[in-house]
Amino acid sequence: MTKFATALLVWTLISPGSGGWGGGAAWPTHTACRKDGLEVLYQSCDPLQDFGFSVDQCSKQLKPHLNIRFGIILREDIRELYLDIALISKGASVLNYSYPICEVELPKFSFCGRKKGEQVYYAGPVNNPGFEIFEGKYQLLLELYNEKRATVACANATIICY
Repeated sequence: MTKFATALLVWTLISPGSGGWGGGAAWPTHTACRKDGLEVLYQSCDPLQDFGFSVDQCSKQLKPHLNIRFGIILREDIRELYLDIALISKGASVLNYSYPICEVELPKFSFCGRKKGEQVYYAGPVNNPGFEIFEGKYQLLLELYNEKRATVACANATIICY
């Protein structure tokens, strides 16, 4: 196979809008956790990139120190990194929350300051208020973005508690 044909094949498979990995159809829905009447599913809302995420303790009683795993290859530098969360139940907004994850003067995690093209893998605790998840179906919209407001990762999640 010639170099041109090889390059064309690779470009076709990964370019946005093609039937390959790079776009066109939505990313698959992933299971972050499923146990004891709680199911958390998510799907990347970034048309160019998917990511990995899981929760170690899947419980209706959300603990203050939750262990997670998150992996992504950066398409943007993250000198500063922020998280926006929107929780929706029955079409109504229940919670909107913004949280600085990486600040220039106060980097909270070892991946703060990573550059475009580098891999981020985090496995460890995140601090959050402990609370009980009540029975129902919830939509959770999450967006990670940098100091330039460029999206680093985003997800549409569904939380089902029965």
